[in-house]
Amino acid sequence: MAPAGTLYTTPPTGRRQSRAYIPLCHPAKSVLTGLQIKATAAFGGVAYDTPEGYVHFETNKKPEFTSKFPHGKIPAWDGADGFKLFEGLPIARYIAGLAPNSGLLGHGKEDAALVDQWIHLFETEVDVNTTQIFFLVAGMLAPYSKPIHNTFLERQTRALATLEKHISTRTFFVGERITLADIYIATMTQRACAVNLDLAARAKLPNLMRHMETIINQPKLKDVYGPTTTLEKPPAEAKPAAEPKPAAPKAEKKPKPKDDDEDDDNGVPEEPKVKNPLDDLPKSTFNLEDWKRAYSNKDTRGKDGSLEWFYENFDKEGFSVWRVDFKFPEELTQVFMSNNQIGGFFNRLEASRKYLFGSVGVLGAANASLISGALILRGQDAVPVVNVAPDWESYEFTKLDLSKDAEKAFFEAALAWDLEIDGKKWVDGKNFK
Repeated sequence: MAPAGTLYTTPPTGRRQSRAYIPLCHPAKSVLTGLQIKATAAFGGVAYDTPEGYVHFETNKKPEFTSKFPHGKIPAWDGADGFKLFEGLPIARYIAGLAPNSGLLGHGKEDAALVDQWIHLFETEVDVNTTQIFFLVAGMLAPYSKPIHNTFLERQTRALATLEKHISTRTFFVGERITLADIYIATMTQRACAVNLDLAARAKLPNLMRHMETIINQPKLKDVYGPTTTLEKPPAEAKPAAEPKPAAPKAEKKPKPKDDDEDDDNGVPEEPKVKNPLDDLPKSTFNLEDWKRAYSNKDTRGKDGSLEWFYENFDKEGFSVWRVDFKFPEELTQVFMSNNQIGGFFNRLEASRKYLFGSVGVLGAANASLISGALILRGQDAVPVVNVAPDWESYEFTKLDLSKDAEKAFFEAALAWDLEIDGKKWVDGKNFK
């Protein structure tokens, strides 16, 4: 059978390597939707190609990609007949439609509506909360909050109970054959098993677990899904770092009378303190602490504003200006959660406070937002400053040239909190000072 088109999606290995703190058992959202599409194609017998040489965050930002898929987002489908599509569920539905004899969309409009109903329930009530629970326990939504964790867990549990009750009297969610609803629900259930459905939680969902095993072990699907990773106990909660206790003053040592027979150098030498390479850079005329005070005490724009102070004092040899973007906007949901994520990232940058200033915000609305902003940092390379945060590779850092009008405008808008990108306006943000 000739390939019906080309499927662009994130390979699990590439995604997991780029975010080392995500465990291998936890597919991120873009990987998850790709898995659902691949399972749909495998079950329906629809052949497709994968793009050669695709590099995520590079290929999908090139004009030849965005000319076909304007949002630059994957999964994306480039049909052999010229039809193009992006977003996971629409692609899966379209591929299911290419195999009408598979029954993946049910039989008739009522079945099709029921398929959508169960997928929508699981996505919005289970999978969204699964993702937020993972972010909390992984420290990506900081500070950790037990009440918020419980809220996510209660919503997830309530929806799982509804699904468990429905599937307890049947083999499949809609009708007597496997549909797209079964593939989607099995995929997201497998993910939840790796995130927070421990042994006790799974014991309360015997029929949903039976359903998952039935789907992922279908001969056509077994190689797509692979083994299921499960938890014996709930995931450990992220604990805030304890503040160091002030050291007790040491008693002054009195000099010990030296014995004539004592060697002049018989003590163990003290281990030298590790010096940050940034401290070896040539001295700069730009005082970052003075800038932070100016930014805090002055209006950002206008005469005698902090931007005016910045341009009068900035040392472009000793410091540099950078744009920062969160690489995975498809994972962002509520605005307040995204803003908490910025706060958590800033907390993890604490060790670089004396080298860094940041103004980063959430742009857009719930379930349609992005994180972007600007940094002023010591030196000409961002990595030595930001790599103190374990999740720094989740963000893209682009050096700005303030002699270019567009890049200067971006920098000023990020500092003034009136930045707008692709129609998404700044709604909330945080400063690192």
